[in-house]
Amino acid sequence: MSIERRVQLVEMLFYDLDLEIAQFQKESSLGCVSGCGKCCTHPDIDASPLEFLPWAFHLFLNGEAENTLTKLNESENLTCHIYKPLTFPGQGRCSDYKYRGLICRLFGFGASRDKYGSLRLATCKIIKEGQSENYQAATEAISNGMNVPIFTDYYMKLNQIDYQMGSKIMPVNKALKMALEEVLQYYHYRPEAFIGLNAG
Repeated sequence: MSIERRVQLVEMLFYDLDLEIAQFQKESSLGCVSGCGKCCTHPDIDASPLEFLPWAFHLFLNGEAENTLTKLNESENLTCHIYKPLTFPGQGRCSDYKYRGLICRLFGFGASRDKYGSLRLATCKIIKEGQSENYQAATEAISNGMNVPIFTDYYMKLNQIDYQMGSKIMPVNKALKMALEEVLQYYHYRPEAFIGLNAG
């Protein structure tokens, strides 16, 4: 399957998820604190290369893929490369928010199943404590059947697009590198595809 088609399918999956998250936020009244990027600063965020394929493709189209890959290879920073911190600790933003990964979209507004099969909202301490009433109400509503995006469901859908790239879970910066390498390698061996891309 071509890079363009895989990117299109991942973006369609993200579009569906964004609609589901928007509905969940509306029903639960939960939301991220403006300017907060604390969850992005964790050094142990894991992701798959496939969820960052649209980001890598975007950089490639704008002539920034090779330079970004070089920066990633030279960096020893464990914090997500796309995250840009602000002056205050724990505050920052995603520098490519439109192209953020699946994990970035799900965390805070997605649920995972515990060992008993019950859904548990995966969100941060800031939301749990700062929006405690809404959080408790949402937790109860989820247990009573309120719709919430489910991590495993979306990762299974991602795997169906490209199992090899979607099933590999690794540190986020390694996932970013692999996504860039996939795009660069694809067009290196198919220069005619890149020419056709520019012509289109």
